[in-house]
Amino acid sequence: MTALHGIGALAVVIPARDEELLLPAALEAVGAAAQHASIGSVRVLTVVVADSCTDATADISRAAGALVVPVRYRNVGLARAAGVRAALSTLGDAPGDVWIASTDADSMVRPDWLAHQAARAGEGWDAVVGTVTVKHWPPGLTELAERHRHLYEMSRPPAGRPWHHPHVHGANLGVSSRAYTAAGGFPGVPIHEDRLLVAALKTTGARILRTADSPVTTSARRTPRAQGGFGDHLIGLGLTRLAPSGHEAWHSR
Repeated sequence: MTALHGIGALAVVIPARDEELLLPAALEAVGAAAQHASIGSVRVLTVVVADSCTDATADISRAAGALVVPVRYRNVGLARAAGVRAALSTLGDAPGDVWIASTDADSMVRPDWLAHQAARAGEGWDAVVGTVTVKHWPPGLTELAERHRHLYEMSRPPAGRPWHHPHVHGANLGVSSRAYTAAGGFPGVPIHEDRLLVAALKTTGARILRTADSPVTTSARRTPRAQGGFGDHLIGLGLTRLAPSGHEAWHSR
């Protein structure tokens, strides 16, 4: 095992609660990202935190080669933090910093996702805050889809200019273990643990890159696993009207 851009190992952390339907695709996508040519021989550890699961989530994860951390928190902040602890403990002998890549069980990363984050780490960034795209909107939600896209893309500059977007998603977030530890890690809160971590990183002086490169595809389900998360955001959009100016409160996850 050799270091990649100063990274000794990569850890992908996925919190999951009864995700047997969507998790297989998420794990397959992570597996493909781990096989990217630029990753080389650097170890990639996938950790699935099975939080209060009553289905086959844990079995599916083990079959895919993931380290399973069973917990009964019903709290996504505690779950993500537990996954990171397990990853850092397992990768304690890595010859360099561990890069922590966070995603969700209902999301699919791109084949270049880990390679992209590792390359940005090599450029000196301590954290990479990415975007998401929604795939396969359910029938009858055309208006909701357009509203979401309009609000999400409001701050995007003209083509050819980088988009330093305002969003934070646990489904597309990466941070070095050094910066993560300095910021205190994921807080044990049921919502917005991703935003709070990024805010804490900022207070420590970490170099944070907000980029729309290598977006993660997430689901448009409106039966959310986490209160106040992306699913609740979609529900909220469905209950509100888009103002003529297009300015509507946006709460990303």
